[in-house]
Amino acid sequence: MEKIKEIIKLVLKRTLFKFGIENVGYLPRWIVLFWDVQIVFFSLITSGFITNDFSFIFFNRYFLIPLLVGLIITTGCFFLFKTYVGLIRHSSYIDAVKLLLASVSSAGMLIVINFLYYKFFDEFLYSSIFLILFFLCLFVGLFFYRVVAKQIYSRFLLQDTSDVEKVFILGVSQNTISLAVAIENEYPRRFKVMGFLEKEKSNSNKRVLGLPIIYLKRKIYVIIRAYQGTGLIVLEDDLRDHEKIQMIDNCIEHNIKIYRSPSISEMDSNSGINESIQNIQIEDLLEREPIEINNNEILNLIENKTVFVTGGAGSIGSEIVNQLSQYKPKKLVILDQAETPLHSLTLKIEEKYNDLNFHPIICDVRNKENLEHLFNIHKPEIIYHCAAYKHVPLMEKNPSEAVSVNILGTKNLADLAAKYSAERFIMISTDKAVNPSNVMGASKRVAEIYVQSLYNHLSNNKENKTKFITTRFGNVLGSNGSVVPLFKKQIQQGGPVTITHPDIIRYFMTIPEACQLVMEASSMGEGGEIFIFDMGKAVKIIDLANKMIRLAGHTPNRDIKIKAIGLRPGEKLYEELLNDKSITLPTYHKKIMIVKANNDEYLSVNTSVQNIIEESRRLKETEIVKKIKELVPEYKSLNSYYEKLDK
Repeated sequence: MEKIKEIIKLVLKRTLFKFGIENVGYLPRWIVLFWDVQIVFFSLITSGFITNDFSFIFFNRYFLIPLLVGLIITTGCFFLFKTYVGLIRHSSYIDAVKLLLASVSSAGMLIVINFLYYKFFDEFLYSSIFLILFFLCLFVGLFFYRVVAKQIYSRFLLQDTSDVEKVFILGVSQNTISLAVAIENEYPRRFKVMGFLEKEKSNSNKRVLGLPIIYLKRKIYVIIRAYQGTGLIVLEDDLRDHEKIQMIDNCIEHNIKIYRSPSISEMDSNSGINESIQNIQIEDLLEREPIEINNNEILNLIENKTVFVTGGAGSIGSEIVNQLSQYKPKKLVILDQAETPLHSLTLKIEEKYNDLNFHPIICDVRNKENLEHLFNIHKPEIIYHCAAYKHVPLMEKNPSEAVSVNILGTKNLADLAAKYSAERFIMISTDKAVNPSNVMGASKRVAEIYVQSLYNHLSNNKENKTKFITTRFGNVLGSNGSVVPLFKKQIQQGGPVTITHPDIIRYFMTIPEACQLVMEASSMGEGGEIFIFDMGKAVKIIDLANKMIRLAGHTPNRDIKIKAIGLRPGEKLYEELLNDKSITLPTYHKKIMIVKANNDEYLSVNTSVQNIIEESRRLKETEIVKKIKELVPEYKSLNSYYEKLDK
């Protein structure tokens, strides 16, 4: 019997290969549609055959019009209900409903055409019996074809399961059951579902699809190993459930592989299950609530406006560009001094938004003459200022560069925004600007002070139209040079994974989250505010390192060492979004708060900023830092050469 099965499998694969179908797990849409049309043809012929007392006497040139009308109308209904879309091996009741709707619609439209034909030509195209038979033959044929295709696939084309990974699915629901069915029918097989793990005792000792539902009365990893499983699949929607995240952490600690999957309804119909189920990433385990933003407000702000984004090819800037592109700006001008990243971003934007009026421009924010030329040409209405130097140790060694980009660059743009009456100027700042302990954070704090004082100064002028807004947040996962890509690289190289201190903690947010909140804050700002974001729970960097090592399938300090190398110059053990004197006000968005603005006097601030810029041009590093400390008295250097200035 097995030999016969192997012969049938070989014949089927060779036959499919002759039709150009190399992946036997996926039938192209045109083949599905082709066979559906054949079923329509045979349904029409069969209905005529039965109606005419099982005779083919009807099959003549007079039947050509009813045949063509039936084929055209029914094929149109297939396109309308997309019955040919999706994978036949994953057909479900939803697909059966589509087939029923297409069949009913076809029969209904033929009835209407039948009456219209009678009205004009005094005869019917089809008899009532013919139409009833056609509907039945069509639906049964379409349904039976899919059942047969599914059975042929499962019996003859599925691979041997001895080399697939044995996994459990977390939770029992319609979505997880549908996922299990899809996994079992996938080709080539990647997983074998061993059962469902459920925290509700009422479902224990039951079976679904012949698979056990196991009550989690013991540690989850113990149960998985007891059944010789090696992995756990979790639906993406469950990654915000605190209790399930704890279960996942328990599995990670004991080297159980974790996979995330969208629900079947959210999967791309052109992708298989294997492509949709991915290894879980550290970003998935932050327990962050989904961010809801007011798209209408953002659309009102951006639509048909000319928007500038500085530092547009960077981690934050490029995501801002991506999100802005969805809100139909009249013109999107991207400024960056980095040629290669800007070119890469340009290719992505042109591919994704081919109708966008997009202008990538090489520009250094320190060059005011060049900036003014661009302002004069494009007349920006909204400016997102993302350009900045952000690496703490490098800026500690190069304070003149930190000043020239973070302070002078911001001043240039803010001054021009006011001069050219831009509607809004949104500056991206950092939590390192709060009680700064390093040059980078202090330079960003100076930029914040300048922008706020400029707004205060201009707000007395009724002709001023520009609203100056600052957004401040902490570390973003996955940004260039941040800890997560660094750890991934070190793990790939076999370690060690380097941390600066075992007790260091940081707040993290994903890049899309941060940019969504920037967009929301930019639409709600009235001018002069500093918006801070709810960054969620603080994360110990050593815990992050341990978890990432385990996610990669290794054991910390056995396979890959974790090494503390000491705090870097200017680095704190923890970051703050507020200083002790700050007063916060709520907004309508629970993740966004306003820091009450300081009323710094512009002329005094401008003089101090000019002095700092002049010192940076002289490259007198100690004098630069000294001048910054005069303007930002809470700036106290840590682990730095400049600590002597605080004594």
